Amino acid sequence: MRTMFEQMVKGYRAESIAERKNAVKEVLQEIALCGFARAGFFKEAAFYGGTALRIFYGLDRFSEDLDFSLTAENPDFDLSAYLPAVESEMRSFGLNVAAAEKKKENESNIRSAFLKGNTRGLLLLFYPQDDTSEHAARNELVKIKIETDVKPPKYAAFERKYRLLPSPHEVNLYDMPSLFAGKIHAVLARDWRSRIKGRDLYDYVFYLSRGTAVNLPHLRQRLIDSGFMGAEETCSLEDVKRMLCERFGTIDFSAAKRDVLPFVDDVSSLDVWCTEFFRQITETLR
Repeated sequence: MRTMFEQMVKGYRAESIAERKNAVKEVLQEIALCGFARAGFFKEAAFYGGTALRIFYGLDRFSEDLDFSLTAENPDFDLSAYLPAVESEMRSFGLNVAAAEKKKENESNIRSAFLKGNTRGLLLLFYPQDDTSEHAARNELVKIKIETDVKPPKYAAFERKYRLLPSPHEVNLYDMPSLFAGKIHAVLARDWRSRIKGRDLYDYVFYLSRGTAVNLPHLRQRLIDSGFMGAEETCSLEDVKRMLCERFGTIDFSAAKRDVLPFVDDVSSLDVWCTEFFRQITETLR
């Protein structure tokens, strides 16, 4: 058991208490994925979002949540049926982490749950050789949100990938072009009035830096489903570039940088962020 924890945390540059808390969360995310896989969750669901991008495609920033989507619409999907398996996986590694569904008052296509565990106790398990755990309040909790979309946008493509730790398992996830479509939708359509999500912009740069093509049919469906555009409107590559460039002209990039700072190591990469930077790199979108 100790060896498994050491293997999973040794890849993190976790010197500060904040970095170690993030490392604990990331290991818990991977253990949860293994639990979901063992329970057969990925027979009808797929992993997507920033954490999927980090674990399977090398995104170099911390991502807080576990985001899933069914591969086909199922309004009767019961997320709670899989949570005991996730808890059992946690217990098998000596982790006291609870998984509970969050009941929503309003009708929604999103099924939500939380993983929760005592921060001090988890830090003591992961870093037993120092006093890291003493820097956490006794009642502080590690929280990881789990969300599953039961009415997913059409035209996503999927692929299956494998992980060896904490135990060999298989995960179904969105392919890179479909993930990129989801991120472009977030950049265009997310309501940033209360808080600009610089993380969306950081991920956008990540996709472009790897020459990722965008799944246009999936992006168009997302834009229609969210009401951003009408079903009669076109969504060519040039249309997307135009919409993005218009969006970049409205962004407070100082606020965007502040949002993403806690999640990245190389903060100097944000120095170039401005309207012109994003408009120029968008010309490479394919």
